[in-house]
Amino acid sequence: LRGVDCVVRKNARRSVGVREVKRLGENDRWVDWVKSKEIPVWMDLAQWLAMPALFRVREIHLVIDIAGFRTRSVTVATTLLDAGTFPAEAFAELYRRRWLAEVGLRDAKITLGMDVLRCKSPEMVERELRVIAIAYNLVRAMMLEAAGASGAPASRVSFQGALVAIRQWAPILAASTDLATHDRICAEMLTAIARDLVPDRPNRLEPRATKRRPKNYQRLTKPRGEFREAQHRSKYTRPLS
Repeated sequence: LRGVDCVVRKNARRSVGVREVKRLGENDRWVDWVKSKEIPVWMDLAQWLAMPALFRVREIHLVIDIAGFRTRSVTVATTLLDAGTFPAEAFAELYRRRWLAEVGLRDAKITLGMDVLRCKSPEMVERELRVIAIAYNLVRAMMLEAAGASGAPASRVSFQGALVAIRQWAPILAASTDLATHDRICAEMLTAIARDLVPDRPNRLEPRATKRRPKNYQRLTKPRGEFREAQHRSKYTRPLS
C-alpha cells in the first residue's frame, strides 16, 4: 500500500498456492501467490479482507558458491519485476550484503551493551531498548554524514571508532560558545570518524565462536545472600556410568 519494493527469503512452507505466470530465464520467473482460505493467526479480519486475492512477485533461485563457505541454495521473492533493470545476478550480491545486518545487530548488542538488559520491569526494559535504538541510530547518522562529507565508503566506517570519537568530542562540543566554533569542531569530529575505516575483507569468515575460554566459576543461579559456592569445583569429575 505504501509503494515500497522488497526482497525477502521465500518461506519454505509456501509450497502451495503458487501459480507460475512467466519464465524470465533460468531460475527466474514471475509467479502469483494465491490468497489462502484460512486467516493467519497474526492477522486480524480487516487486514485479511484488505489483502488482494493474487499477489504477483518474482522468484529467483540463487546458488551461492564462495570459496571457504558452505554452498547455499536460496530462493528470494521480490516485487522488483523488471528483469532488465534488476538482473538476477544483482540479487545474489544483495543477499551477500545481508551480512551487514548481522554486523549491525552485533554493534547494537555488544558495542552498545544491549546483550544484557539490566532493567527489571517490562516497562523499563522497553524504555531501555528504545534508548539503545535511539543511540544506535544517532551514531549511524553521524557515520553517514562523515562518509558523505569525506567521500569514504559508508560500509567501511567503524562503528566502534565512531562511538569513541563522539564520546571524546562531546565535551568539546558542549563547551563551544558560538555557532561558528561549534560547526568547526563538528566538522573536525566528522573528519576523525571518516578516517577510522575497517579493512576491506570480502568473503571473510565470521564464525560464531568465542575467542577466550570462560572462567571456571559457577553460575549465580540464586540471590547472593542464598547462594552457596560448591567446594573443589575445579576438581569435580563425573563418575563413570
